[in-house]
Formats: sequence, structure tokens, C-alpha cells
Amino acid sequence: MNQDHAITGRIWKYGDNVDTDVIIPARYLNTIDPAELGRHCLEDLDPGFATAVKAGDIIVAGRNFGCGSSREHAPLAIKAAGVGAVIAASFARIFFRNAINIGLPIVESPEAAAALQAGRRVSVDLEHGLIRDLDGGGSWSVRPLPSFVLRIVRAGGLIAMIKAQNPDGDQEKGGSWK
Repeated sequence: MNQDHAITGRIWKYGDNVDTDVIIPARYLNTIDPAELGRHCLEDLDPGFATAVKAGDIIVAGRNFGCGSSREHAPLAIKAAGVGAVIAASFARIFFRNAINIGLPIVESPEAAAALQAGRRVSVDLEHGLIRDLDGGGSWSVRPLPSFVLRIVRAGGLIAMIKAQNPDGDQEKGGSWK
């Protein structure tokens, strides 16, 4: 995120019910290597996506994005491909939670998801809850992410945040994050 907390990128637009099987096909679930997952992100839905997406680009989709299995590989593949955020009309609940856990910014906005067009540039301000179409001129207010969720996203995920808060591990209780 840049200094004004906005994520800016080009839009990749998809429809309703983009499920975890097309986000990252099951044949790649034998790895947890983020780079490998990113190389195969959306390849069954959009074969050129993983090679053409640029860091910070934004996926915009319809209803029920991330439906299907509860695999954490799906948001991890999206993040590893370089996507800066996902805007959708709605998200499958487990995908929503998994995305936050791995630090992938996601925003629900049925109005923005319907209006935004592929290839345009969009800006997403997570802190202030504002989506702006930089090429088409539209803007949409959305509920800002709660401060604790912003902390998780900015840290790069829940585990990264916990490690940053306690880099030496919890030696008093015998545990360690190393």
C-alpha cells in the first residue's frame, strides 16, 4: 500500500461464483509454495492471468467469490500472483476469513463490482472505505476494514502479525515462533 493507504491497480473482471477450484486447481494442492501457487492462479478460468497480472492489480468479481472448498491455497495463490486486493459483490465466508488470515485485502461492494470494467485503473482505500474508478470517474463508499483487520493485512497476515509482535517467541511458556 502506498502512503495514502490506497491500493491502485488495473482491473481483472470476473463473474459470479468464482470458486476455489478455478482460483487454484486441485492438481496444484500438493504444494504450499506461494510462488508456485501464484504461477497457476486462475489458469483454468483465465489462462493468461498469472503471466499478465502486475503487482497491485485488482480482481473485481460478482457474487459468492471464493465459494467451494475451504482451502487456504486460493487466497494465497491470488496474493502470490501479485494481486493487491479483491473487490466482489460478496465473498464466501470461509474465503473471506482465509483471505484476511493470509493478508489479502478484500472489499465487498455490489455496486462497485457491477460498475467497474476490466482494464480500467481502480484505487481502493481500505482505511477510509473508498473505491475510486480512476479512468471512469465513479466512486463508492464501503465500510472500512476494522482496525484489527487492517493491522493483519498490513502485517502480511495473521501469523506474520503475531511473529512481529513477539519476534523472540513466548519463552516464558516454552513456546517459540522460530
